[in-house]
Amino acid sequence: MSRPHWYALRTTYGREKKAYDYFIKNNVVAFYPTLTRVKLVDGKRRTVEESRLPNIFFAYGTEEQMKSLVYDNVNLPYLRFYYRHLHVGNNVVKKPLIVPDHQIENLRIICAADTENLIVSMGEIEKFKEGQPVRIIEGQFAGVVGRVARYQGQQRVAVVIDGLMTVATAYIPSAFLEKVK
Repeated sequence: MSRPHWYALRTTYGREKKAYDYFIKNNVVAFYPTLTRVKLVDGKRRTVEESRLPNIFFAYGTEEQMKSLVYDNVNLPYLRFYYRHLHVGNNVVKKPLIVPDHQIENLRIICAADTENLIVSMGEIEKFKEGQPVRIIEGQFAGVVGRVARYQGQQRVAVVIDGLMTVATAYIPSAFLEKVK
């Protein structure tokens, strides 16, 4: 039996909440980043919960556990793994994408912040590749470790979820940063 890891999972057509609920009901640890917004629905103000990362959520378990749920085409026909593609000789092998614990923790801190001013980009953003590694030491993003990035004219901290996405915080003043060696 393999050891447990965090896996990035994707759904179709905004069904990540439905899949997440199914995982929780089956006692699987999962992370579904959301944002609460007030919207006008039929002329009335309603509070709605929306996904911060459309069609994506994360689950923790062994590869065997994850496969038994992801390949459950009766209950979860709209659920798939995110894959990384490895070259083995002349062949390309697909392996479910494992997200390291520290990247999940950084993502939790960023997504827990009460702000809509986050940048989420599928894949890596070139301008984020350069930059000083830093830790945020104050404010709502305290504890996040990433790289300084300038985006839309503001200093931010970008965290790369390997092979999946880059998430950048809202503006971070230099006084809130310390260098990471």
